[in-house]
Amino acid sequence: AAGGGPLLPDSVLYEIFLYLDHVDVLSVGLVCQQWRAVARDEFLWKELFYRYYRVSREVPRHPAAVSWYEEFQRLYDTIPCVEVQELKEHNDQVLHLSFSHSGCLFASCSKDCTVKIWSNELDISLQHSSNMRPYNWSYTQFSQFNSDDSLLLVSGVFVGPHNSSSGEIAVISMENFTLLSRVRNKPYDVFGCWLNETNLISGNLHRIGRITSCSVLWLNNAFQGIESENVNVVKRLFKIQNLNASTIRTVMVADCSRYDCPDLLLDYEEQLAASSSCPVFDLGSDSEEEEAKPRQAPEAAVQELPAAGGVTAEEGLQQLFDDIMEGRVRPAMTEAELETKVAELFVRNRTKPAELNLLPTDSTSKTKYLIFTTGCLTYSPHQIGIKRILPHQMTTAGPVLGEERRSDEFFDSLDHVIDIHGHIIGMGLSPDHRYLYVNSRAWPRDCVISDPMQPPPIAEEIDLHVFDLKTMKEVKRALRAHRAYTPNEECFFIFLDVSRDFVASGAEDRHGYIWDRHYNICLAKLQHDNVVNSVAFSPVEQELLLTASDDTTIKVWRSPRVVRIQQARRPRPRKLLFSWLMNQKS
Repeated sequence: AAGGGPLLPDSVLYEIFLYLDHVDVLSVGLVCQQWRAVARDEFLWKELFYRYYRVSREVPRHPAAVSWYEEFQRLYDTIPCVEVQELKEHNDQVLHLSFSHSGCLFASCSKDCTVKIWSNELDISLQHSSNMRPYNWSYTQFSQFNSDDSLLLVSGVFVGPHNSSSGEIAVISMENFTLLSRVRNKPYDVFGCWLNETNLISGNLHRIGRITSCSVLWLNNAFQGIESENVNVVKRLFKIQNLNASTIRTVMVADCSRYDCPDLLLDYEEQLAASSSCPVFDLGSDSEEEEAKPRQAPEAAVQELPAAGGVTAEEGLQQLFDDIMEGRVRPAMTEAELETKVAELFVRNRTKPAELNLLPTDSTSKTKYLIFTTGCLTYSPHQIGIKRILPHQMTTAGPVLGEERRSDEFFDSLDHVIDIHGHIIGMGLSPDHRYLYVNSRAWPRDCVISDPMQPPPIAEEIDLHVFDLKTMKEVKRALRAHRAYTPNEECFFIFLDVSRDFVASGAEDRHGYIWDRHYNICLAKLQHDNVVNSVAFSPVEQELLLTASDDTTIKVWRSPRVVRIQQARRPRPRKLLFSWLMNQKS
């Protein structure tokens, strides 16, 4: 057929395709001239698509696709899976990557204690490197550009007196790469984040007991050294009690005003309802089938927090002490259990109530969500806390300690809590801030935690959960493919990233992974020589992906389509010797 012979009937081609499963159907489809002759046959390409990518037939075609042929081509040709460059300027483990919003620059953080700024051109090049060791940093771990790309937030581990480790955040100007300010950040894995163009969020931790503490989240002005003489440069946002050795970590901000115009909708019924009024992208139904269903951890539970009330703290404490003295507490409480019980009673009537209606109703609302990991049973992060930030809280103007507090509102309560039932090791927002993706390693089903300092063992498989921040519900089933091996006490953060159509994550199995958000399928594994700590899509070109690894390298991946285009544009070198020989003959 490739030689121009007679075309086989479509029915014969279809039968060959169905029964010759050992044939590389992708090569057949792209090389065979006869196949190209029937390339617009939707029936054939639909069968090829479902069989090759092993997608359930209940999942509809992406509504943005014009045909099954083009949808097959999209998944094959636009995945950034071709390595085009390897950056070796770091000399220790590379921990994190972040792009500027324009996509022109990206930053990398490393155990070598530098933050490097790269220029994203056809061939990526190093533009600047800042060494943070002169500021007593041990290493850099996280970075984020502000909304107009004029400032870079850099988070690292700070070595204090007596070799105690805490965190610190530095703000670097992108105009001349000067250091503008430094803010203490405790614990260091709060990381920090931008709230708006000039204000960033940091954390602090105050110990109350052996396993009880208080996390305070602060709003900081980026230009502290310049403005501190005239205006407030810091303000307390929230003060939250921690039980059972838990702490607040990994803060990020979601913008609620973008929820009604998402880039993609993950709920199929919602997509159908919206398709009649505005063009959207569908990511399939929730009724997908699995080829082989693995043992799944319990579904993440979204908890509504109970309102304070009932017995007062004083009455509760008195009753507890009476029960202990008279021997009515059976079995006997451990020291940790007693501390937790007293802390719960103390905080009961000293906490500001949660917001009654967390879900935004006004599409133009300027409300933002502060999202972070937390817990209530053990020190390993196993819950996602959500706290609404109101417009008047988004500036450092006003008193340093924030709003006036009554004596019975010493702590702030969380507005929403999502229980993951496992150790959270990564979080990322979709570009429209509608969906939250969470990497977690599940606990055994029905496990009981009796000691907060001994969390349950965690699975090697990493589950990638998806939560709709508009409805506060989990959508779709958890994605799986990547793995991790470290135990609880050594578990570390693995950063993920989300583009319009794809989600990517690192893993401890020496690979980066890419999934399609629409079909919930793994599309590519990206090889490294050690743990892949972070991935980052270009915000303006999802066919460009970066991966950072413990092997000290950053790898640049582009799609086959972009590689072909770039190769076609490169000037071909002239064959000087051949030309000289031909001239001699003439």
